[in-house]
Amino acid sequence: MSSPRSARLIAVVTAMTSLAVCAPYGMAEAASAGATTTAPESTTATAWAGELGKEPTSLTELRREAQKAYKSIEDANRALVARQKKFGAVEKQLVTKLESLQQATAELNKMRKPLSDLASSLYQDPSVDGLSPFFRVGNGTDTLRRIADLDHLVAGRNNVLGDAIKLLERQQQLAQEAQELRAASLLQEAQLSAQVAALRKRSSTLVRSLTKALIKLGVKIGDGTQGAGGCDPTRITQAEQYPNGLLPKNILCPLPQNGETLRADAAIAFADLNIAYKKRFGTSMCISDSYRSLSEQQSVYYRRPGFAATPGKSNHGLGLAVDLCGGVQNFRSAQFNWLEANGKRFGWFHPDWAYSSPFEPWHWEYDPKLGSLL
Repeated sequence: MSSPRSARLIAVVTAMTSLAVCAPYGMAEAASAGATTTAPESTTATAWAGELGKEPTSLTELRREAQKAYKSIEDANRALVARQKKFGAVEKQLVTKLESLQQATAELNKMRKPLSDLASSLYQDPSVDGLSPFFRVGNGTDTLRRIADLDHLVAGRNNVLGDAIKLLERQQQLAQEAQELRAASLLQEAQLSAQVAALRKRSSTLVRSLTKALIKLGVKIGDGTQGAGGCDPTRITQAEQYPNGLLPKNILCPLPQNGETLRADAAIAFADLNIAYKKRFGTSMCISDSYRSLSEQQSVYYRRPGFAATPGKSNHGLGLAVDLCGGVQNFRSAQFNWLEANGKRFGWFHPDWAYSSPFEPWHWEYDPKLGSLL
């Protein structure tokens, strides 16, 4: 049995669900946050407006935003799974309440039956007139006994009616609680589902924007962002799960120079660095080597003893190092000095060991921790 309160809750569910599904990135999260916090509406709206209004201004920012969106998807998915488990518990509560409701209804019907049978017999017997069955001709003792029976019946009727009213109220309460439990669960699940969908859309949009920007810079990554020709920054955490030199092709991101690849965050930061380098020197950076598979590391190690790390230990095998040419390979050249002074702004640096042991001015590495501070 519905009530004004539960009816209003159902209306809210319908409205919030439609709003959440149609809301842009961030709005679904704001709606979800509004259900569990007491922050003023204006404060929440302002915070989300600021978040939405800030567009990435570089490839590195695009990459970072795409990673954040992907992480948010993972977090929201975990929240959705947790919510669904909780919803299962609520469903059990709902079943219990509905069983209690059925039991209460059965008890109510059972208590009503004697009165119902009496009323039915009075209506069906044409010889019965009002209360005449209790005052038929007889001696005084019979009359008094019948009056006492009548009083007992009236008292019993009143007790049954009182219990019936209580059960009816309990029935209404159980029905309302069951309805509100279901409505609240549906609302929260709809909010979380809409949030996940919005985040997926946001992440996909960022990756597409990043891909287009890289294509404009001459990174020939092919169509889309899937497969070996892609450059999807959301795969960075996957790259960390593979051993040195055994990164699959779909984890790596192409560089402007054909055949050269790096881990996505390093490749995107390198592309940003290359833009600044080109403004200064009028040409793109020259790459002589980048990611090395384990077999390539072994080949270099035996061909150039003393100038290559032990296979399986090189940062080249993590997709986080490049060997450069075009002037950078010459220690204290204008190109080397510029890169030394500006590389860290893009997460790239010349490691201490490469200054002396072994001396490798051409070797530069990307530091994910340094890159995360950009």
